[in-house]
Amino acid sequence: MNVYCLFCRTQRCSRIAQLMEIRGVDKAFSPKILSRQRKEGKNLDRERDLLPGYVFLFNEERIIDYEIFSGIDGVIRRVGRTETGYELEGADREFALGLLEKEGRVGALNMVKIGETVRLEDTLFDGSEGVITKIDYRKERARVDFRFDGNACHTWVAIDGIRKADPGSGEK
Repeated sequence: MNVYCLFCRTQRCSRIAQLMEIRGVDKAFSPKILSRQRKEGKNLDRERDLLPGYVFLFNEERIIDYEIFSGIDGVIRRVGRTETGYELEGADREFALGLLEKEGRVGALNMVKIGETVRLEDTLFDGSEGVITKIDYRKERARVDFRFDGNACHTWVAIDGIRKADPGSGEK
């Protein structure tokens, strides 16, 4: 399976994924995560963007005609390196394949406290670590900062799928 990723304007990710499938890519999606939200005194689960601005593409055939990406309003750039044909490699590729196994949807995760390094327990994030930077106790969720595509990223996760990282384990 060949794996690609586009960095896009956030509000256009779902539409860009649909367009990529129309243009012939086997599977495309902007990954979602189950998030807790408080409304009328109740905690509700809601899907949000896992990585705002990223659209993952999966294709059996290697994409060699880059025209497939052109003319799409909202695409900022292809993620990856030109020498690899913009295919994702290493941990980024494994992460994307994990997303594919989950059909682009991640369940609620668990947290600890601000400043702690945590390990995301969902199998998709297996081994991934990040730092808690904010906690919303009312909504039972926290913001975790981590690295993807060599860039600093963050996502909000429910407080029941994250565990404190082992001391000295280091960030992956």
